[in-house]
Amino acid sequence: ARQNNETTIYKISIDKTAVKMTAQGKVPGSVLNQFSMDEHDGHVRIATTEGSAWGTTANSKNHLFILDENLKQVGAVNDLAKGERIYSARFMGDKAYLVTFKETDPLFVIDTKNPTAPKVLGELKIPGFSNYLHPIGENHLLGIGYDTEVKMEEGSKEPVVYTKGMKLSLFDVTDCNNPKEQQAVVIGGRGTNSPVQYD
Repeated sequence: ARQNNETTIYKISIDKTAVKMTAQGKVPGSVLNQFSMDEHDGHVRIATTEGSAWGTTANSKNHLFILDENLKQVGAVNDLAKGERIYSARFMGDKAYLVTFKETDPLFVIDTKNPTAPKVLGELKIPGFSNYLHPIGENHLLGIGYDTEVKMEEGSKEPVVYTKGMKLSLFDVTDCNNPKEQQAVVIGGRGTNSPVQYD
């Protein structure tokens, strides 16, 4: 449930036909999609964007929260990529992967092994952004999104970001401190689309 840029999480137990709410928690910011939340080793991990990334009042920041089984916060990484918003998230084992975007594309690798002290291990900045991250084995992620180009337009005070063709990026996260774009393919040009971008 989203309200005033905070997200409320409800935990519901289901026993045959008996349904009851067993816990409730709140975190700042809003959740992008189902890949922004998961449950791992008795904890809930949730990635949110707080504020707006666009307009004259752009004040966005991104967070990763870890909650216990009673939905009380036990750990967090706060204020990632200020001025940007989360475009995709994926949890794999003890790691969380977040892609934020406004002009460049940081892929953040976050270690959540210690739920009370999650930490950013590495980040990768490249043009474009990924709307969807898919695990390939333990050490690779396939990012599907768009290639981008940043241009200064005449009379504009801020650079303008143009999306180009669809971009498939193979990220190598073997070295968590130094994620790499191992290979990339750009399909088509501006306007090229696919349901995988949003479905």
